[in-house]
Amino acid sequence: MIKLIRLDERLIHGQVAIRWSKYLNVDRILVLNNEAAKNDLIKKSLLMAAPRDVKVAIETINDGITLLNDPRAASLSILVLVRTPKDLLTVMNSVKDIKSVNIGNYGRVAAKEGDAVRKTYGLNLYLYDSEIKILKKILDMGVECNYQVTPDNNPESLKKILENK
Repeated sequence: MIKLIRLDERLIHGQVAIRWSKYLNVDRILVLNNEAAKNDLIKKSLLMAAPRDVKVAIETINDGITLLNDPRAASLSILVLVRTPKDLLTVMNSVKDIKSVNIGNYGRVAAKEGDAVRKTYGLNLYLYDSEIKILKKILDMGVECNYQVTPDNNPESLKKILENK
């Protein structure tokens, strides 16, 4: 079962490995990112950052969707990590029973769109208008969607954050 899907451009790092995985009590972390899945150096780096007591898989978006839709995934406790709003929307459209979306760190190092400037929506949340449109599509799905960097922070409704700008 998917405990949480998180948008975090850094994928696995200290906050995920130490705080989120323990807080959620997951036994699996599934990184869904086409670039990471095809690059051995990125894979090794992510695996080094992962907690030792949690199994980690780094898959393409499509392969990860297949894994998440496998009935055997229901018996697992999974944290899913994606790097972009577009990838998040793809997963949300293709996998059933996602109950909670977490928006963490995004926008500081993510791919740029020409000379456009991302707007600031939180301490670690920067978005282009095109990314806001994608996140609003996710909000329209009726799934709980919060901005929360670590479990120690109070979750903030993504809908309220986007409406206030």
